[in-house]
Amino acid sequence: MSDQGPTTPAPPQRPGLRRAIVVIPSAFTLANLFFGIWAIVYAAQGNFKWAGWFIVFAGVADILDGRLARMSHTGTRFGAELDSLVDVISFGVAPAMIMYFLEFAEAGKFAWTLCFIYIASVAVRLARYNITAAGSDKPGWFTGLPSPAAGMTLATYFAFSQTEWYQKFPEYLDLQRQGLTFLMLALSAMMLSTVKYPRTPRIGFRSLSGILGTLITIGILVGVIFAPSNFLFPFGIGYLLFGIVRSAIIALSERAEDTAEAQTLHVRAHRGHDRPEDPTR
Repeated sequence: MSDQGPTTPAPPQRPGLRRAIVVIPSAFTLANLFFGIWAIVYAAQGNFKWAGWFIVFAGVADILDGRLARMSHTGTRFGAELDSLVDVISFGVAPAMIMYFLEFAEAGKFAWTLCFIYIASVAVRLARYNITAAGSDKPGWFTGLPSPAAGMTLATYFAFSQTEWYQKFPEYLDLQRQGLTFLMLALSAMMLSTVKYPRTPRIGFRSLSGILGTLITIGILVGVIFAPSNFLFPFGIGYLLFGIVRSAIIALSERAEDTAEAQTLHVRAHRGHDRPEDPTR
């Protein structure tokens, strides 16, 4: 007989509670879809400001569904695929429709193709992420611009264009039509690129990186809560440019290192050829 004594039976599992925990992340995913569809409806009605805010609400729901799935360890393949399909609507179709009804509906017969390019880029970026990037990204980094960041950048343009700050911009900085065309193409290109973009900063007080991440998060929340119209669009542009500038700096530094190494090898080879031959040989 065993000398460990009677064992305590494991508490019975509650399948209903477990099922509810699994469903909650998908509920936030569907909330994401709800706001995306609502944004399209409002954009068609000409209510561009609220259409843009609904994309922001969709972004918040997108963040929450992923966080809840990770915290509850209930992430599934079904949830990942549903999330990607919803993101194509909320951060692809909906922002493109806002831009179309706002600027491009009267821009020419084929102006809608710009919206198609953007939507196609979102779809390809999400498909690539599902197949490769989810397992190959460096910790703390995305490969390519995340589609929610691209979608919310476009969606918050109209609210920013109504601010006093925007009205003070010089005419050559006006983003209407030509500027928005360039912006949509840049967002599309960066989503398909291999440029690295930082994920949400880690929050904590036990390390310098955690403290810095906490301060950045607090700063973002303050800007979103107290001055969303002035903050969100410039923040999106800054995030877009951060990846481009960082990638350019890394490429230039690697090129400089390669050039220096090539010069060193050339000098060594030249010195070897200039040495006099040993007469004793």
